[in-house]
Amino acid sequence: MAALAPVRVCEACVARVGTQAATEQDVLCTRCGDALGMESARFAAAMGVGECTMCRLAPPQFDRAVAHANYEDEMRRMLHLLKFEGMRGVAEYVLGDAMAAAAQKLRGDAADELVVVPVPLFAAREKARGFNQAKVLAEVMIKRLRKLDPRWTLSLQGQALSRVKDTRALYSLNPTQRRASLKGAFRVADAEAVRGREVLLIDDIMTTGATARECARVLKRAGAAKVWVVTAARAQPESVLSTAQHDDESFAIWDAVPARVIEPEVGRRVSF
Repeated sequence: MAALAPVRVCEACVARVGTQAATEQDVLCTRCGDALGMESARFAAAMGVGECTMCRLAPPQFDRAVAHANYEDEMRRMLHLLKFEGMRGVAEYVLGDAMAAAAQKLRGDAADELVVVPVPLFAAREKARGFNQAKVLAEVMIKRLRKLDPRWTLSLQGQALSRVKDTRALYSLNPTQRRASLKGAFRVADAEAVRGREVLLIDDIMTTGATARECARVLKRAGAAKVWVVTAARAQPESVLSTAQHDDESFAIWDAVPARVIEPEVGRRVSF
């Protein structure tokens, strides 16, 4: 494989990637990580619950999902550099820290020993791209966490879950259509790797949660004790973000065209 072109991401761009729940107004669902918004948060507090309406009405099979940042601005651009420009250095030198920070939110809930399973791509799509971005993120996350918290025993099982159905691009589908499209899309290829174990499911971004729900469903059916989900980013619902930030058109644009290199406005650039 040819060497990847160097990528330059300035420190200012990295610094502008905020974390979820950075303010008192960013109240997150304790199950899926969706931002509740002030009205929903007040309602949930009055009811004595911390979950969003969707998780209460249709509980997901995963036990908890966490992310480092919202899917917007610099974080969105860096993920597109990884996925569509093949710039894996973004994962190694920037997103690895984000994934590790997100995973550490599970400390105290998840077991010390975890099976790490990246969300798989359909074989033809992975061949065309040359790699699976979820597996790349899983690998760099494990390296970071082994240094940050040696108490965790993390075992990467990159082939435990496979994608057997080539679903259409999900960005153009509403949540109901996404769930229908993903039904039967995954199967556990190695049940022994997950049976009776706690699984750390890894992906680059969670949008509606349909992919994580379906992966968790088949993992639990294969005997996984618990399924935790870690992503670099979380797309928040339109009820919290403005339409300009998070509508179907903006997702279609960002998922249909290659991302731009993040050029610095100020600050020193980090090359990798």
